[in-house]
Amino acid sequence: QVQLVEYGGGLVQAGGSLRVSCVASGRTLRSYNMGWFRQAPGKERELIAAITLLGGSTYYSDPVKGRFTISRDNNKNTVYLQMNSLKPEDTAVYYCAADPRWDKLLSRSGDYWGQGTQVTVSS
Repeated sequence: QVQLVEYGGGLVQAGGSLRVSCVASGRTLRSYNMGWFRQAPGKERELIAAITLLGGSTYYSDPVKGRFTISRDNNKNTVYLQMNSLKPEDTAVYYCAADPRWDKLLSRSGDYWGQGTQVTVSS
């Protein structure tokens, strides 16, 4: 079992930056590919970034490519999402997810999920 907790959400102005973190406990994070998802009100949950077990490969969805960066520190059991040039349309609840299968994350699924953290971008 893996427990995931997200930190770092909040309110930021458009054009600003924010970093959210996902801290894992229960098992080492190096056994899992990690993903960041978000869900805005009235919209489906979407995968926005993912990173492989040792950080060798990453994925970004088109809306965040070039603005967001996913990284991980397996020694700290933590995954990060650095968000720059934020836009009001980035407003959502952000979730991290863990799965030993890369293809499962890319299919917008995962074995373990955090409770989410709210990110609000004001215009």
